[in-house]
This record gives sequence, C-alpha cells and structure tokens, in this order.
Amino acid sequence: MQIAITGSRGLVGTALVEFLQAAGHGTLRLVRGSAAEGQVSWDPAEGTIDATALRGVDAMVHLAGENIATARWTEAQKQRIYRSRVDGTRLLCEALASLEQPPRVLLSASAIGYYGDRGDEVLDETSAPGHGFLAETARDWEAATQAAVDKGLRVVLLRFGLILSPQGGALAKMLTPFRLASGGRLGDGRQFWSWITLDDAMGAIHHALVTDGLRGPVNVVAPRAVTNREFTRTLGRVLSRPTLLPVPRWAARLALGEMADALMFSSTRVEPANLQKNGYSFRYPTLEPALRHLLEK
Repeated sequence: MQIAITGSRGLVGTALVEFLQAAGHGTLRLVRGSAAEGQVSWDPAEGTIDATALRGVDAMVHLAGENIATARWTEAQKQRIYRSRVDGTRLLCEALASLEQPPRVLLSASAIGYYGDRGDEVLDETSAPGHGFLAETARDWEAATQAAVDKGLRVVLLRFGLILSPQGGALAKMLTPFRLASGGRLGDGRQFWSWITLDDAMGAIHHALVTDGLRGPVNVVAPRAVTNREFTRTLGRVLSRPTLLPVPRWAARLALGEMADALMFSSTRVEPANLQKNGYSFRYPTLEPALRHLLEK
C-alpha cells in the first residue's frame, strides 16, 4: 500500500515509517515547513494542506499533535494541545473528503484519556467518555474525523495507552532515577496504568490497516492493565534496583500543576476489546516479559 502519515517525527511515527517500509509499503510523510522528496507540506495552525498531493494514497495514518508532557499546562499550552489535535484532524479529514477517490482507510490517533479518571472501573470501547481536559480534548479530537466518516472512509480511532519504549516517552524518563535506585511509586500507587509496548503498537496499527471489519474506537493497550504500584515493583525487579522512594502527590502537583493529576495519578483501567475481538494477537500481553524484552536486549 501507499500510506500517508502525519506526526512521522514522533516516537510512534518514526517507528511506524520504519515498520511500514520494512514490510514493503510506500510512505508519504506530511510535514510542517518545506517538503523534501517523499513528503507533503501542511500547516495545521495556518489551515493549509495540499490535498491534491494525497491522490493515489491507499491509507492515511494521522498521528500529529502537540506533545502533552513537554510543558506545564498553562491555559495557552492547553489551547495549543487542543487545537493541534482538533483543528489539525478536521483540516486533514476535510482535505481527504475533497478527493474524488480518497484513501480507503483513515487511522486517527486518540488516547485513553478519553475515559478520564475512573478508578478501578474496567473500561472498553463502549464505555462513556470521562471528564476533564484530556477527556474533552479526546472526545472533540475523535469527532473532528466526521468529514472522513461522511465521505465513506473506514475510520479507526486509535486510543493509545502508555506506550513503552526505552527510546522515548514515559519509560525513557523513568529509567535514570530507577537505575539510580531513586524510583518509587506515585502517591499510593493504586491508580491503574494501561500500557502497550511500541512493538505491539506497531502491530495494532498494521492490524487496523488490513482488517476491513475494524472501525470506530480501538483501545491500543495490552490486555492487562497494572497499578502504578505493580508497575513500579516490576520495573525495579527487571532493573535489579530497589523502589523505596515514593513521590508524594503534593510534590508532583507543586512541580507540574494540573498535568500531574492527569498524567501521573489518573486511573484508567482499559481493555483492548475490539483488537481482541478482531483477532489481534499480542506479542507482549503482560508487563514483566514486556519490560525484559525492552530493557534486556
């Protein structure tokens, strides 16, 4: 297939380009700024995109959006996060809908933040949305694909959980303190974290590309969520380090503000019901083998 990709410079996008090319697919990257060979220029902030350059594309994977963890959540930063997702998605989907022959499938990133902070409630794709900034952003982000849905594309909404990779994201940030024996649980550690390895994230994306019966929301998480306490103990065991220094909630709030509650202490216990129902087989369904694969290579 010829597959167009936004967000190709991020952790998931970089891995996806390599994965798809290794599998023999052609890739077309949508980038901001000047475009080189194999790229198309677009600017979500300015509302500009060359839709004609997307003619002949078989599939679209939309991953672009402001990183939610790079800066403290001021009102201005929250607006940047929101608009980069909602406005960018709407722009792209309207461009795809304008084509006489649009791609057959659009995979559009979302996040399990859609469900909000739900304690130990077990959640799947039929669960109602939650409350708060991330939940409201994810809800509107997904709704922004409506032009593609109306055009008849098969639209898959990839609700990503915590993606584990030593190359980037949350796990990479944890490694130094844990290796220095200064890692520990966050607060009481009872909050559920729904995670997936980068390898299985690639597998799930490819599965969504080629599975015609898969559409709508898809939780991209491993089958077994764990509490932060369990995650902490498992990571310490894999690294052969003690995990005796918990991070008090008040200290995290002091350092990070609202972002601490949303990203570190929110509890989201999510199951990948649609992936499993449609035949995806996880390479790393449980945490300790996953971490050993990632960290003992």
